[in-house]
Amino acid sequence: MPTHHQTRICFVRHGETDWNVEKRMQGHTDIPLNAHGVMQAERLAKVLLRTGYRFDRIYSSDLERAFHTAKVIASPLSLDITVHPDLRERHVGKLQGLLLADAPKMLPEQWRRHLARDLEFDLEGGESILGFHARMKRMLDHLLMRHAGEQILAVSHGGSLDMIYRIVTQQALDTERVAVVPNTSLNWIAHDGNTWSIERWGDTSHLTDSVLDNIEI
Repeated sequence: MPTHHQTRICFVRHGETDWNVEKRMQGHTDIPLNAHGVMQAERLAKVLLRTGYRFDRIYSSDLERAFHTAKVIASPLSLDITVHPDLRERHVGKLQGLLLADAPKMLPEQWRRHLARDLEFDLEGGESILGFHARMKRMLDHLLMRHAGEQILAVSHGGSLDMIYRIVTQQALDTERVAVVPNTSLNWIAHDGNTWSIERWGDTSHLTDSVLDNIEI
């Protein structure tokens, strides 16, 4: 439990979707959970209930795959969900809807700049890495201001959690991803009054079978 000066946030990546399985880039496309994703969320909800974690509030991205996951978790804990659009995945512009295998052939130049982590490139109609970083930092600042000294849970997305990991660890925005974010993983961060730190990351101990770690961006 948090001490009076410590704020803890448990970030959860949404359950699995068919597009995760196909390795198709979702971004802001509103794809529902598949049956396995619902099962993952139910398993996580049971574990949270059994271990007696107390949350003051549950937040969720407004995209269906996250909100459905949040609903499954919130129901047995008797908590309402606050929707926060800043928890959304990165908008990946022209890459949205493309298979990872097809994107390099269909949009070679956009894909090259995407892989190079060109910080100002908005993927043609999407969101630049710099813009995405600013949105995630704004969201963290908002949660810290609203819930200082509390413990909250927030359901978000793979790319969003990678960005949160970068902000907390001060990992450079143009370096390759190091954060592993499986579906319905628990990712705990804490703020001691001065700075954020990672407490536990990518925890899937509640999932007994393999989980997908195919990330979206």
